[in-house]
Amino acid sequence: MQILHIALAIGLLAGNGLAQRHKLAAVNSESPDGKLIQQSLQETDPAKKVAILEQFIAQFADKKEATAWVLSQLQPLYLKVGNNDKAIETGDKLLALDADDIDASYNNLKAAEAKKDADAIIKWSAHTSQIARKVAASPKREGEDGEEWKHAVDYAKQVDTYTEYALYLAALQSPDPQKVMLLSDTLEKRNPDSQYIALVMERYAASARQANALPKAVEFGERAYARKQFSADMLLAMSDYSMQKQQFDKALTYSTKAVEVINSQPKPEGLADADWEKKKASIIGLGHWMSGVTLSNQSKYAPSDKALRTALPYIKDNQHLMAGALFHLGLVNYKMGQTSKNKTQINDALKFSQQCSAINGPFQAQAQKNVKVIKTEFKIP
Repeated sequence: MQILHIALAIGLLAGNGLAQRHKLAAVNSESPDGKLIQQSLQETDPAKKVAILEQFIAQFADKKEATAWVLSQLQPLYLKVGNNDKAIETGDKLLALDADDIDASYNNLKAAEAKKDADAIIKWSAHTSQIARKVAASPKREGEDGEEWKHAVDYAKQVDTYTEYALYLAALQSPDPQKVMLLSDTLEKRNPDSQYIALVMERYAASARQANALPKAVEFGERAYARKQFSADMLLAMSDYSMQKQQFDKALTYSTKAVEVINSQPKPEGLADADWEKKKASIIGLGHWMSGVTLSNQSKYAPSDKALRTALPYIKDNQHLMAGALFHLGLVNYKMGQTSKNKTQINDALKFSQQCSAINGPFQAQAQKNVKVIKTEFKIP
């Protein structure tokens, strides 16, 4: 599981990125409402500041301009003190006052993330992206400062990127495989070219297996493949599914690509060298195993032999994979030996079949029969 390449997303919005939307006019510090405003500005403790501002809302709701300003101060404070429901409630009020309040919508997204509420993340990610794209596409208004306009557009684009990251991160963190797939599908619909598509595919493939929904993962992976977005784990899932459907050309394409991808991929940041080498070995071994078995099923004996021999050192601790590899190695060497009469190939056919016959599992009985056939046909004592 990877949380990678997210410096932009993580460091994006420590505070509001745009100029204050709701401004406060001159405050009469002698009036009751002015005193509360003044008190809130002087208070440094977030919880106490919240209490003061809530008191203002309760007592001076008729002060429309000041109320909007107070709400804009309250929402990030609610986030800071962990009152996420109130943060969203306050954001809703701000958006009712200004439908294009990008900060209010973004803060609602942050509150949904804090709640780990996948449905709310999807909702507020979409809403925030809609506002951000509208702002990013807005032309400079007459009389508007050029630098402020440029900053607003740049900020909106970064917010839009963050909405994609929020979906990706939620997909990584969700324990519900159906939610993982829903979040990932939402991300793809939002931006098929998102930098997070390839990063989420490993989680998608695992979740689809867990939910017995491998065809859905394959559909996701094939769309990504067409866009040249690759994940070794997803490619292996696609190859596995294609083997089950006897779509051998596809299976071979995907398993070969999986090995290529993992060999060209740098070690993810934060992952220990040993863990990375173990991950690579697993992908390489399984990729070559799938290629070898597929080639055997296509009667392409020499390339099958090469792929399976390559896989052996990587899969030696997995009895199921070893049994399959040994079975097909016995088979392809037998087939080649029949034509070539090459003693090495004939001896290898017997050796691999004998090794397979000693492993309990679905290949054992047939491997034992194959041993007898090889000995009889080639007159081996």
